[in-house]
Amino acid sequence: MRKMKRQPTHPGKIIKEDYLEPLSITIKDMSESLGISRKTLSKIINERGSITPDMALRLSRAFDTTPIFWLNLQKNYDLWQAEHISEEWQMVKPISFTRIAS
Repeated sequence: MRKMKRQPTHPGKIIKEDYLEPLSITIKDMSESLGISRKTLSKIINERGSITPDMALRLSRAFDTTPIFWLNLQKNYDLWQAEHISEEWQMVKPISFTRIAS
């Protein structure tokens, strides 16, 4: 398994720094545009919420990107977190698949 060396950027930070701030869009205005609550968007931007498939569709429509872009950002962030926060997954023993000769 290839290890990521640095922590991936949370998608909320990308929304904030690459879209909201340069375009001078408020959380209130963006949440209205996305059809979600201000609280929901605020959680994502403050890195306490995740990008769901529904949110990925909304963001892709709003910012002319793809849903996969947003889901991949979230997946990479989540995997890095899981790998570095818990070590229990390392206790799993690999399953040996041997081919049985007929």
